[in-house]
Amino acid sequence: MASEVKVPTLGESVTEGTIGEWLKKPGDPVKVDEPIASLETDKVAVEVPSPVAGVIGELKAEVGDTVEVGAVIATVEDDVAAGESTKVAPREQDAAQAETKASSPPPAAAKEAAPGDTQTLSPAVRRAVLEHGVDPSTIKGTGKDGRLTKEDVLAAAEAKKSDGGTVEDAAPDQAKAASPAPAATGERREERVKMTRMRQTIARRLKGAQENAALLTTFNDCDMSAVIEAREKYKDLFAKKHDIKLGFMGFFAKAACLALKDVPSVNAYIEGDEIVYHDYVDISVAVSAPNGLVVPVIRDAQAKGFAQIEKDIADFGKRARDGTLTMDDMKGGTFTISNGGVFGSLMSTPIINPPQSAVLGLHRIEDRPVAIDGKVEIRPMMYIALSYDHRLIDGREAVTALKIIKEAIEDPTRMLIDL
Repeated sequence: MASEVKVPTLGESVTEGTIGEWLKKPGDPVKVDEPIASLETDKVAVEVPSPVAGVIGELKAEVGDTVEVGAVIATVEDDVAAGESTKVAPREQDAAQAETKASSPPPAAAKEAAPGDTQTLSPAVRRAVLEHGVDPSTIKGTGKDGRLTKEDVLAAAEAKKSDGGTVEDAAPDQAKAASPAPAATGERREERVKMTRMRQTIARRLKGAQENAALLTTFNDCDMSAVIEAREKYKDLFAKKHDIKLGFMGFFAKAACLALKDVPSVNAYIEGDEIVYHDYVDISVAVSAPNGLVVPVIRDAQAKGFAQIEKDIADFGKRARDGTLTMDDMKGGTFTISNGGVFGSLMSTPIINPPQSAVLGLHRIEDRPVAIDGKVEIRPMMYIALSYDHRLIDGREAVTALKIIKEAIEDPTRMLIDL
């Protein structure tokens, strides 16, 4: 008896998605709730689980097909039915057995991988495995249900390098298979790749922001000495008590809450001919994911402490890399913080995340000479930028909000006494 695999509910106002990748093929065994396909929506990649245990039967959609919520995309047969449907002629069976023997791993490798220990790899993990030539069956996964993450693969690759050999030496066959043939001298190549659904949505929203909002950016710089000193002084105690590292984003999130409280228009947005103000701060944090930029939301940031904010950010980052963020994680948001500094950016003009009216851009910290009390000193400085919708936010308000953030970072005590 075959069971149908249907497209699950994808979130509010999302009625369809695109088959990004089949994680299982016909004939593969599958467990209950084991992912069999990756489905791309406008905001996230969603894994489609199997409703029953059995064997994959027919795939009713191909990669790139658009499917609606509730549509049947595959069937799963029970073990008995699958066994009967997969019987082959003796000659074909002999050929299959010969092929299996030829492709079987050596005994040593068979011992390393437990019987039946097949892993479902996400696209990002699969790319990392091919790129670095590591054996996924020898790596212990730290993701949900023991699944491999990209970081697990990178760590394994680094471990092999530190053991005195290169990754290519450890797995020459995989490296050769993953490396494209070198182009002939003077040959010019082109490759056309269809944009993912998420990338199309990102492009459409960002272009819409430029067309529908009066964008302007104001800049400032802040001395990071006080924050760096506080982190250095309390990092061990903080980590011991809260089981999370004390990062920079917690400071900027709390500083932003101060600014948005004093300048409420920066935390508002335009809807029709009305302005919608908020008495809470839901901060969207821009996070880099394998398929593009996503912006999960820290709810009620104004009511959370540093530890909870840091835990939320760390959780979002991990789930973004693993591809397990949900639509609800990214719903809403009244203000955005984007940290280009982690990639080395010195300065930028970030684009707002509609329908929000402002976004704070953070950048890399570098030692620069600054004048302090008439003397030139070397301080760790960061350029910060606030892009805003000038239809709603006046220049005075934008500059004031950014100045409040600067002052709170340079004197973190202000965040404790609400100044």
